[in-house]
Amino acid sequence: MTPSRALAVYDGSGIDGGLYARVVGWADAAPHWLDQVIKVWSALGLGLFAVLMLWAWWRARGAGSTAMARVLASPLVVIVAYAVNSGFKSVVEEVRPCVQLGMRGTLEACPGAGDWSFPSNHTVIAFAAATALWFADRRLGAVAVVAAVLMGASRVWVGVHYPHDVLVGALVGVLVAVPLALAAGRAAPLVDRARDGALRPLLGAGAVAPAAGGRPSLEAQRR
Repeated sequence: MTPSRALAVYDGSGIDGGLYARVVGWADAAPHWLDQVIKVWSALGLGLFAVLMLWAWWRARGAGSTAMARVLASPLVVIVAYAVNSGFKSVVEEVRPCVQLGMRGTLEACPGAGDWSFPSNHTVIAFAAATALWFADRRLGAVAVVAAVLMGASRVWVGVHYPHDVLVGALVGVLVAVPLALAAGRAAPLVDRARDGALRPLLGAGAVAPAAGGRPSLEAQRR
């Protein structure tokens, strides 16, 4: 038996299959408009995190170099988190709940064989992005955290993930993103140098220096 087969969680229904079935039942009984909103959000909502990253970059043009370094690193943080999660999926090979439990009529079509369930990729991406944004820009990070929670919940609502897929996905996203986001801040000197060169129009001038004898701004202190 190969290691991946030995570790396989082929049937996750014993963990929280009952809760999954209950949530799918709520979705079946919910108003059609609500189901459609959640379905669209579940399918396309990850795009919001890209928009928030662009917004964070724009705001960071007037912020300290540490914030800008973390904003610039945020897409890489998401890519690394996704890669780590893909490794988990290939090792665990958990069958989708809609397949395992024979659920018909889920809001999202049940993925085919070989498209493993644990952990949820959507949730990992959402929480990795939210964590990276939190360290770069607290306000946008707070918005991203709420969006990440809604994304994870939607994956159960549309019927393609167990609750534990989402919870572990959130954990993976956060655990991968925290050290990477913190490490990205060490690239602030590189941003400082880049701001003095040809990239200044893209990176901005950074935090405004205080007047002589004045107190530094909050952004300057963070820098």
